[in-house]
Amino acid sequence: MESIMSVAVVTDSNSGITQKQAEELGVYVLPMPFEIEGTTYFEDITLTQEEFYKKLGKGGDISTSQPSIPEIQKLWDKLLKQYDEIVHIPMSSGLSGSYGTSMVLAEDYQEKVFPVNNQRISVTQRRSVLDALSLAKQGKCAKEIRDYLEEDKFQSSIYIMLDTLTYLKKGGRITKAAAALGTLLRLKPVLQIQGERLDAFAKARTVKQGKQIMIDAIKKDLQTRFPAFVSENKMKIDVAHTDNEAAAQELRKELLEIFPNCGEIYIDSLSLSVSCHIGPGALAIACSHII
Repeated sequence: MESIMSVAVVTDSNSGITQKQAEELGVYVLPMPFEIEGTTYFEDITLTQEEFYKKLGKGGDISTSQPSIPEIQKLWDKLLKQYDEIVHIPMSSGLSGSYGTSMVLAEDYQEKVFPVNNQRISVTQRRSVLDALSLAKQGKCAKEIRDYLEEDKFQSSIYIMLDTLTYLKKGGRITKAAAALGTLLRLKPVLQIQGERLDAFAKARTVKQGKQIMIDAIKKDLQTRFPAFVSENKMKIDVAHTDNEAAAQELRKELLEIFPNCGEIYIDSLSLSVSCHIGPGALAIACSHII
């Protein structure tokens, strides 16, 4: 009888999975590093969400990075003493170089580490981690899990309504003139993440209108892109936010009425790597295919 390979599931803190949650789930999370005013902080280790938004609000110079090569190797080496293989699920390769780095490093591990080009972030990345964990418990090997996640990677959507244009302007993603006009008109831009890109989707004049745009977009995706998964009860809806918990809870209530068959709706803070580009007050709705 063929023995079942033991597989460790590794991700990064862009998944929204905290160190405490990781311990409860039985997965491993690499903290994302941030450079703030010349000091390096690590998400959920030496930098809490609250501290991050305080520093962001003070106009601190914040830049994102990726886990260092020694940190990744240290974790992999430790895990390979306990497990036969590793599935490594970093944030989308379109938003960070983390996947490319892990692929180069994995070459030295003789097919014991399988990085996933997952094209997801935040609550959709979290869903991939949970799927990987489920597949590992079913006895799938690391390569099979990687192949499944890469095949399934585009079966998700995220729509994000921003509260401010300040941080898009600061990051050079829009011009100062566009930011000034948008602020004057009190626009609430809605962005979209599908696959590896963060793109403009629509503009709203009010929070109510912005929420409706996101809800309509998710409805359309469920009806046109994912009807087969919906009929099998294999789509999950999640809510994410940037320092906007009360509004996220309210949005969750609205979604439970609109989508009564979607089961639990998970709420999470958007990863700090996204937050530093869009600022506080944002709301997001996501849908993801699950196994």
